[in-house]
Amino acid sequence: MSSPSSDLKALFQLDPEITFLNHGSFGACPIPVFQVYQDWQRKLERQPVEFLGRQAPALLHEARAYLADYLGVQTDEVVYISNPTTAANMVVRSLDLQPGDEILATDQEYGAMVRIWHFICRQTGARYVSLPIPLPVSTPEQFVEYFWQAVTPRTRVVFISHITSPTGLIFPVAALCQRAKQAGLISIVDGAHAPGQIELDLKRIGADIYIGACHKWLCAPKGSAFLYAHPRIQPRLNPLVVSWGYESEKPSNSQFIDYHEWQGTRDLAAFLSVPAAIRFQAEHDWSAVRLRCHALASEMRQRIERLTSLESICPDTPAWFGQMFSTRLPAGTPVDQLKAILYDEFQIEIPVISWEGQPMLRVSIQGYNDTPDTERLLAALSSLLFS
Repeated sequence: MSSPSSDLKALFQLDPEITFLNHGSFGACPIPVFQVYQDWQRKLERQPVEFLGRQAPALLHEARAYLADYLGVQTDEVVYISNPTTAANMVVRSLDLQPGDEILATDQEYGAMVRIWHFICRQTGARYVSLPIPLPVSTPEQFVEYFWQAVTPRTRVVFISHITSPTGLIFPVAALCQRAKQAGLISIVDGAHAPGQIELDLKRIGADIYIGACHKWLCAPKGSAFLYAHPRIQPRLNPLVVSWGYESEKPSNSQFIDYHEWQGTRDLAAFLSVPAAIRFQAEHDWSAVRLRCHALASEMRQRIERLTSLESICPDTPAWFGQMFSTRLPAGTPVDQLKAILYDEFQIEIPVISWEGQPMLRVSIQGYNDTPDTERLLAALSSLLFS
């Protein structure tokens, strides 16, 4: 009898010669979803004027409605964007920041996002505050209290990852967004790693802005992401690309959608394929897949830490990590060299990073991964680090 992971592995196009433990970087699209994606591209090329000129608005509305239902929001509260970085650029440039205004974030934010804030702060005189997060973390409640102590009278924006890129930690964003709302601050959540990896209800989270990737853990095609904006903040968001939706000749009932959905001629196939990705995961009982992946990730994390004798960065609980985790490596580990050797000699694709001077390994466990994948990594680490 085949295992659940082997059944799923057959549905992905990943190179069978590579042990792929890096789903977190760019995701991987299942064959059935990729076929839907290519079908949309063929429909576009068969009659481009019909597709883009007449059908696109209704098709995009239907795809948005499907995604909005998955996220627990209204159809006109979410718009498709090519990637989270593009969405963040639009939002940050729309905030009308003034000299001395502060943006409070953590030191675990994604590098592209940090660079966006640095850019806009140089333009406006605002200040980006990167709060160091001591590791290990303990409880979500203590995290929230620690973070909130850094809020000052100059704080205007709270910006935080839902699941961090370097460490894989799940931050308690709902509690922070509630605090921000009570204090009259704008809350922006970078949720690139959340959709598909954890259950997601944006209404419960309560962020003013939530940016998510569909191409990562939701397994949609590359070029599919979304921006959620609460109705109270939508009027403040200017289009990053001014096109026909601005001063629209045929406005819809949502200026937010008019301004941000149509950016000129582009391939819409990735957006239109997101419903297929959502259906794929529903058809394969993704809640159970996530539980199995977390159990394998938890076991793998414990075994690596027994190997290294190094402290965990968080408690062993789904409250702090899902299908992706980071674990410390011995001080002085040459991260670039180790990453290259793992790939070139052991055919293992996995990030090895230095974060705040600490060598770390980030492991992603997706539905196509199984125990033999983790055993190969453990054998390689044992050979390279402790032989």
